[in-house]
Amino acid sequence: MATDIHLPDTGSTNPVDIIELHVKVGDEVSEGQTLMTLESDKATIDVPSPAAGKIEKLLVKVGQKVKTGDAILSLAGGEQKAAQPAAKPVEAAQTAAAKPTETPVEKAPAPQISEAKPITPSPEGVTTSSADILAGPAVRRLARLLGVDLSKVNATGERNRISKDDVKAYVKNILTSGATTASGGFSLPSMPVIDFAQFGAIESSPLSRIKKLTSQNLSRNWLLAPHVTQFDEADITDLEAFRKRESARFEKQGVKLTPLVFIMKAVVSALKEFPQFNASIDHTGDNLILKKHYHIGIAVDTPDGLVVPVIRNVDQKSLTELAKELAEVSVKAREKKLSAQDMQGSSFTISSLGGIGGKFFTPIINLPNVAILGVSKSSIKPIYDGSQFQPRLILPLSLSYDHRVIDGAEGARFCVKLAQLLGDIRNLLL
Repeated sequence: MATDIHLPDTGSTNPVDIIELHVKVGDEVSEGQTLMTLESDKATIDVPSPAAGKIEKLLVKVGQKVKTGDAILSLAGGEQKAAQPAAKPVEAAQTAAAKPTETPVEKAPAPQISEAKPITPSPEGVTTSSADILAGPAVRRLARLLGVDLSKVNATGERNRISKDDVKAYVKNILTSGATTASGGFSLPSMPVIDFAQFGAIESSPLSRIKKLTSQNLSRNWLLAPHVTQFDEADITDLEAFRKRESARFEKQGVKLTPLVFIMKAVVSALKEFPQFNASIDHTGDNLILKKHYHIGIAVDTPDGLVVPVIRNVDQKSLTELAKELAEVSVKAREKKLSAQDMQGSSFTISSLGGIGGKFFTPIINLPNVAILGVSKSSIKPIYDGSQFQPRLILPLSLSYDHRVIDGAEGARFCVKLAQLLGDIRNLLL
């Protein structure tokens, strides 16, 4: 005879979500075996069977909200015992394991929290029960969002618990290895197929090869590096006055002295004080490679898309040498004459939109660099000098950095230092 099994006290008056069912119709279950996993705002809860028997009918499904007392399934040969205690949240597993508990005589067994087992990628066609997986609600939510099968994630937390970092590491490995995801692992949602012609006239134009490559690289970089962008401003009034005074002398040598060469020099000075910005994370993700060379990538806008040629050994070159080389690589970029070597080996990147306009933006890190500086168009602003407002030329700065390597305080200090260097041209000579 089948008996309806009702949800025991979950410890909450609010409905909770069913995120996994561990049994199906026809399964034989033992007393205490996990039937399903619930997720509240604060914990993941395993619901045990109050008796042994055979599953005759499932009355709920994954994604459904349930509350204490709701019928969840019919069990043949089993009878639900009264006064089941609330299921223990998986989040509290470590605390519960550390303290011995007493089970009252003739009461339903306490909900079982499975012992953690080492989690390794399952062989094809074999699945791991989620009862064997220790992961909190936030981790499970992230895994569902990214399409990650937690049974395939290596757990590095205490008692083999899966953390958010473990899920991110799994995703990173998939992206960098180019592994397929047909077996149900990580996958990004695909774009829907839309017939745009149904809304009006259209014209289809193929993306250039450069734009296709840029799209792939930027998408990868955005996914792999947790970006933070720090915004600041630099007073370049004196620097610009100096540049204009010297421009005529440089033009006689056939060189155009642009603000960018000063910015490159200032960046190198800041990198020497903050070496973690002139670095890369190695392929394992465990080591930071600090670079002793200063090769600056310069983003160049071309009719076919964005390219990033590299100016090498900026610290060893004069303003004249940098101005000449910058002009040469810009011409090569626009004439599609850059070689692969011309665009390799950068240790830091600068993206300048000063000749176009705008104020601030969020540049995407040019991996394997850990930081990129965005420069926008300078403008005159009234700045208070302590007694009156003075017109000053202000340059907007946008610094994006990899938060795995650089924290917010370091990002702010780097921007402050850079602004100081640009604010007084004498700083670049020290």
